[in-house]
Amino acid sequence: MQQTMYQMTKRWLQASGIALLSLPAQSAPALNTEAPSYQQVMSKKTLTIAAVPGDSTFFATDGFQHGFGYDLVRQYADELGVAVHLKGYATDEAALRALKSGQADMALTTASTQLNNQLELASVNLSCGYDTSLTDNGLHPKVSWSFRQSSDPLSKKASYFLCDNIKLDNTQQLATFYNRKLLKDAYSQQHFKDTLSEKLPDYQAFFQKEAREYNHDWEVLVAMGYQESHLNANAVSPTGVRGLMMLTNATAKAMGIANRIDPVQSITGGAKYLEKMKAEFADVPTGDRLWFALAAYNMGPNAVKGIQDKLTAAGIDSNSWHNVYAYLDKNQALNSRYTQCMHYVSNIRSYLEAIKTQIA
Repeated sequence: MQQTMYQMTKRWLQASGIALLSLPAQSAPALNTEAPSYQQVMSKKTLTIAAVPGDSTFFATDGFQHGFGYDLVRQYADELGVAVHLKGYATDEAALRALKSGQADMALTTASTQLNNQLELASVNLSCGYDTSLTDNGLHPKVSWSFRQSSDPLSKKASYFLCDNIKLDNTQQLATFYNRKLLKDAYSQQHFKDTLSEKLPDYQAFFQKEAREYNHDWEVLVAMGYQESHLNANAVSPTGVRGLMMLTNATAKAMGIANRIDPVQSITGGAKYLEKMKAEFADVPTGDRLWFALAAYNMGPNAVKGIQDKLTAAGIDSNSWHNVYAYLDKNQALNSRYTQCMHYVSNIRSYLEAIKTQIA
């Protein structure tokens, strides 16, 4: 039986430890709505977001939160010098009413202009009017931030933040990373579902065992396996990488793997190497570390660290995946490995989200 959107939303939020909230109760404690939200945010050093999970807003499972709208929220909070507190709601109206009642400082939704106007809220589109920058990547054209008052400095600063010419370019690059078109056509969807139903049962216990051994989310390993070989234990590439996790001969030897074609050994090698890549980037914030580790898994840790060095030299935060991805995007014409790496990490993110919403 198909899940309703509400049921799926509830499962996502519960799995991530985010409480699923409904319309604000009359007795619910509210923020002091008389003072400007900006003043409250800076006083608390926390930006509270009322958000609805979705393809263009945020995805949260197992305590790991990411998403196009959410990543922009994190960047905005970093610019303000505050932390982010995310509150998940099942519907746009519930999130906006939470904002209206003072239970959040801003809202992240795909609500219509009509609904925002009806609730007398101000909103700014994340594309700042350049809708094709989102729709070209399968994102919702009206994903937006809402505020209680347009005159509030929090709202004004958000508008400047999103609509600056440099930020518009960065938003486009972020939209590319969160491209939603990978599994949109019928053939790709069916192939993905068939692989999960026909091949994954043979390997699931091994993925789970190695994930426990090396402190991974086992579904991340599955997503990597699908990206690498479509869970084909006998896969061989023209460059000589082999097996379910497509290990090079050098990587296999370094991880103590004798037979790359053996699926159990291949999963072990992949899990062990991913753990090594995570350790290489232990100073990267948790929310971005997986993307760094996957990029390093694909093109080597030294290549990623070389990009970090260039960003640092330019005065840019080199521990932000968004900044590393932007560098890959801007320079992909100079290095085909950059294009490959961008697709590799973005594809695994897409597969991971699909796996988590399809496996009970």
